[in-house]
Amino acid sequence: MAMDAGMSNLVGSSSSLSTCREFHSSSIGGGGSREVKALVVDDNRINQMLHHKLLDNLGVKNQVVGNGKEAVDIHVSGKQFDLILMDIDMPVMNGIEATRKLRDMGIRSVITGVSSHTLDHVKQEFIEAGIDEYHEKPLTSAKLLSILKQIKHKD
Repeated sequence: MAMDAGMSNLVGSSSSLSTCREFHSSSIGGGGSREVKALVVDDNRINQMLHHKLLDNLGVKNQVVGNGKEAVDIHVSGKQFDLILMDIDMPVMNGIEATRKLRDMGIRSVITGVSSHTLDHVKQEFIEAGIDEYHEKPLTSAKLLSILKQIKHKD
């Protein structure tokens, strides 16, 4: 299937998967065995699948929700994540509003804004809402590995 081949290219080659395994085996927090947890916040099913698979390949336990309100609600229920991949354009509650609410709630997870928007003022609004960094879609295993290494060094 053509989509499977395309997905494989985005998810990564065997050499990048080897690097991913090295990341996972080194674990977060320098010698500890703490498992990294991520939340994917995106209304697009293809992006949800792609980011979920990328995280799985990196050994990152992850959960997917479809909008910003669901991201806020899951935190209100007591769940915590090391990383939140936050889309900007979603129904119900967009990524900017969700990021503001999460930061107001005291959530200190690394929030990475993920969007196809390239307009500077849109990026700036997302940054001002409280994201830690911004990446254009689609994420690749290399981009995600870089984000995860930053989380590792933050601990």
